[in-house]
Amino acid sequence: MASQNIYDAVLDTPVGKLGIRVSNNRVTGTEFLRPEVPARAPTNDTSREAVRQLEAYFSDPDWHFDLPLAVSGTPYRQRVWRALTEIPRGQPVSYGALANKLGSGARAVGGACRHNPLPVIVPCHRVVGAHGLGGFSGSTGDKTLSIKSWLLEHEAATCA
Repeated sequence: MASQNIYDAVLDTPVGKLGIRVSNNRVTGTEFLRPEVPARAPTNDTSREAVRQLEAYFSDPDWHFDLPLAVSGTPYRQRVWRALTEIPRGQPVSYGALANKLGSGARAVGGACRHNPLPVIVPCHRVVGAHGLGGFSGSTGDKTLSIKSWLLEHEAATCA
């Protein structure tokens, strides 16, 4: 696990610690951290705004993020990440359905979701398996799936 010092803020959320990275006044990453990582106050205006908006989302699932973002990835991943932001709250879609919309394959969509540098802000949790939750942040373990489940429940989504 990376040092707390690489984060411009570390936020306590209902699902654990969330580290926020900023570069050139743009949010470049969010990452769920181990519980023992201490919270860290925002170090700049952009991380302060990211914390404010994340707190707003955790209070109100209808919150719409409006942050300056800078993420690097292949053109395909960028296209998937843009599509993720268009999935309405409370209406999860399957990897296959999103793949069909993009003219792609479900595994490729899953790979792009796995490499999403901005979980929560870019809502990869809204993409689920055909017969269950699927993965979250590159894992199918209980801890990460509990985060995905919480986010979906917070947004009043059902994925039966």
